[in-house]
Amino acid sequence: MAREYDVTPDEFLERRIIIGLIISTDYLQEIVPLWNPRYIESVTARMIASWCIAYYQQYRKAPAKDIEGIFMEQAKTLSRGQIEDIEQILSGLSEEYDRTEKFNYQYLIDQTKRHFKEQNLREHAQSIQNAIDSGNVTEAENLALSFAPHAVEDANIVDPFESAVAVRKAFEDVNQPLIQFPKALGEFWNHELARDSFVALMGPEKRGKSFWLMELAMQGVRSNCNVIFFQAGDMSENQQRRRLYTYLAGRSHKPHLCTERLVPVVDCWYNQIDTCDEAERECDHGILINGTAQHTVTKEMLMQARDNFPEYLPCRNCSKFKGAVWLEKQQAVKPLTWKEAYKHAQRWKKKTSKKMKLATYPNETLSMVEIRTRLDILEKKEGFVPDVIIVDYADIMTPDPDCSRLEKREQINKLWQRFRRLSQERHCLVITATQAATTAYNKASITMDDFSDSKTKHAHVTATFSLNQTQEEKQLGIMRIGKLVVREDEFDVSKQVHVVQHLHRDRPFVGSYF
Repeated sequence: MAREYDVTPDEFLERRIIIGLIISTDYLQEIVPLWNPRYIESVTARMIASWCIAYYQQYRKAPAKDIEGIFMEQAKTLSRGQIEDIEQILSGLSEEYDRTEKFNYQYLIDQTKRHFKEQNLREHAQSIQNAIDSGNVTEAENLALSFAPHAVEDANIVDPFESAVAVRKAFEDVNQPLIQFPKALGEFWNHELARDSFVALMGPEKRGKSFWLMELAMQGVRSNCNVIFFQAGDMSENQQRRRLYTYLAGRSHKPHLCTERLVPVVDCWYNQIDTCDEAERECDHGILINGTAQHTVTKEMLMQARDNFPEYLPCRNCSKFKGAVWLEKQQAVKPLTWKEAYKHAQRWKKKTSKKMKLATYPNETLSMVEIRTRLDILEKKEGFVPDVIIVDYADIMTPDPDCSRLEKREQINKLWQRFRRLSQERHCLVITATQAATTAYNKASITMDDFSDSKTKHAHVTATFSLNQTQEEKQLGIMRIGKLVVREDEFDVSKQVHVVQHLHRDRPFVGSYF
């Protein structure tokens, strides 16, 4: 749903409530026990809500597309104006039907409970005011003393053992990543890319942090998430756009990056050293001597192997696979033109609808206050509620006004606290990147000691991943990603996933292996 509404904030929220009642069983489970139709001002919204609740009470699920049949049946008794109002609401649901599993019902539940509390207070305050206006001060006093808060559980005080729904959700959230990568990389980090999480990437300067943040954004959209990408000044809007279009097209606009070249692809080590005897093997010979140490293989060795064995084929066909890298020849292509980029952009837009937003700011102008403001405006104007918020990147943001006089380390601590708060309040996945200290520049693998500015960054994330690469790996087109911090799981800092990259096509991920 991405269109502007000329409505008040309460009217806008009521539209969101109706959407939640129509498409989300999880939302209905939480809200039906608290439901009071008096707290919905719109007669039309109350009517649709009553249909959804009746359907849920009978079938224990949200009506979803069945709402159209309910509407057709009920339309016989409605006025023309009511029919038009309902048609307008239902017309915005087609995109939501396709992403029901990613619907951010937790955020809407928080908003709905707050709305119910406000409406309860307004209603009671109006009763007191009416008594005062009629001259009945005693009645007004009695009303004031008799106020009972709406039966909405306090956000901070709950019975953790009472609700079966809450217990189930606590476990489901862990098992449902928002962004899903394939193969080894997915196995390595998908579980950390979940709702309510705050994830950081850490690497030295020019290690590819911005490439990876863009990859996470694009994979997020592919995973049917609403994604907003805040560019904090590492690149201009045009630079970010060119990178996105190159990513979509699979070729660069720069002529020197479009020439014939050798590109890395995933292969099997047993295939390369010729110790595989599986029937599904692609090749009948190897290219390296059995006994070669895998970590000693260089680009020059693979290039020589190509000359010696021009018919060699990489293989990754069986479960005994052990990852390695091979170099394949990529033919020259024509540089990407703006017209071709536009066609790719339109195809992507048609395929993914309006699930991605890009907000670009000059260096040191983006603050957390600005992020929250932009999110509020997008939600109220377009109904855009993000599942994934990406900021490229935290280190070049400016402090919020209330932090401007704090010492730098405390400013950083506050910023990372507020990143975490953003993930919790919005019930979304928040991702950013941070620079490693100079101590990491000549290391094969980054450690927790290589933080820059403030070690308290690690205290606020749910996971921090390191971006590791030697000079030889850079020449081969390989990066290793490691885990530095994982809050809710055991992890081995020595276990890393190898990722094959085609950065000449702005693709930091084309394959992976352990």
